[in-house]
Amino acid sequence: MKKQWILVANGSMARLFSRTSVGDPLVSLYTIDFPEGRLKGSELERDRQGHESSDNSSAAAHFEPHTSQRSKLLHRFARELAERLEDGLARGEYAALWLTASSPFLGELKAALSPAVTARLQGVHEVDLTSLDVGAIETRLRELRLPAR
Repeated sequence: MKKQWILVANGSMARLFSRTSVGDPLVSLYTIDFPEGRLKGSELERDRQGHESSDNSSAAAHFEPHTSQRSKLLHRFARELAERLEDGLARGEYAALWLTASSPFLGELKAALSPAVTARLQGVHEVDLTSLDVGAIETRLRELRLPAR
């Protein structure tokens, strides 16, 4: 059997589990807490936005689209998790990967994955299981048919 990693995440926490076969219990590898992901919009954007001064030129100013501080934080956390998954794959610690994450964090996480890690994806589900204990996570994974191989 190929070793499986199961990542359970949301925008403020991630839990990584491993098992060698479907019937084996989940083994917790580590938990990553990302407290910035729990901050509210008003707490994230305390500083007033800067003011762009005009140079009185006739050329039109070019502005990048506004990206919220929350989006930037979610992107940073997704990159951190993607790097850990890449490192584990490079060390041969897993052959199959399962993702369960809340929306919209799941999309951010999938976008951050390398092609090599994406090739190992066996299942992706948009559900937040981070607050559940290991037994409840195993039950929910069976209900979602994760992993089914």
